Amino acid sequence: MKTVHTIAELREEVRKQKAAGNKVGFVPTMGNLHEGHISLVEKANEVSDFVIASIFVNPLQFGAGEDLDTYPRTLPEDQQKLEAADTDLLFAPSVTEMYPNGNAAQTTVTVPDELTDTLCGASRPGHFCGVTTVVTKLFGMVQPDLAVFGEKDYQQLAVIRRMTNDLCLPVEIIGMPTVREDDGLAKSSRNGFLTDEQRSKAVFINQLLKETIARIESGDKAFKDMEQLAIERLKQDGFEPDYFAIRQQDTLKDATAKDNKIVVLVAAKLGTPRLIDNMCCELI
Repeated sequence: MKTVHTIAELREEVRKQKAAGNKVGFVPTMGNLHEGHISLVEKANEVSDFVIASIFVNPLQFGAGEDLDTYPRTLPEDQQKLEAADTDLLFAPSVTEMYPNGNAAQTTVTVPDELTDTLCGASRPGHFCGVTTVVTKLFGMVQPDLAVFGEKDYQQLAVIRRMTNDLCLPVEIIGMPTVREDDGLAKSSRNGFLTDEQRSKAVFINQLLKETIARIESGDKAFKDMEQLAIERLKQDGFEPDYFAIRQQDTLKDATAKDNKIVVLVAAKLGTPRLIDNMCCELI
């Protein structure tokens, strides 16, 4: 695996692959990689000829008081994991390389409020503008035929699909299922910030999602009651819930009794780490 740090180096490598007729797959990350990220690389290897991963902790998607400064930077370890997963090229740019005019002077890309001002976007204003801006820039730099994202960040995936479609970008977006620990906790870079006691509590999120999905599949349509009960139970268990929401899978609007494709999403702090997860169901 080769590692490059500049756009010029990246484009030269991409040019060679395009000239050879190779299909380019792309996995953008912020590093501190775990099995979930590696599953995305493995999928990219299945469906493309040349796999590029990126590692960039994007300051544009962190708000005031969020964990930008403490977000783990583990490039040497990440390089080893990516090489073991048969990644062909790693793009690891600096902030200056990505934003040469500074963050404040950066042209930005926004997706309509209906997708970005709800759920994570409601409590993290500007977050998704940062995500869509950096992903658009990376797509322009890498020029991939396809890009692979995890479904754990369900809203992010929906926003990126919308952005890619609205801007007519020639990139196929592939979503991959959440990779979980043996007890069901969704793998996340932020899990490393949990204390042992918090880690044992964190699995409650997965249990609560399962219980809610089971109620919905049994025919219960009292979605608002279920949401409120889940919020109360999270608080009782020591979480600081941001939201627990039952939504339509495609639009992320509030689910109604007529909907049959439903996603249940949760975000909650446990101590310092903010944990997110989701589960989907399709009713007959």
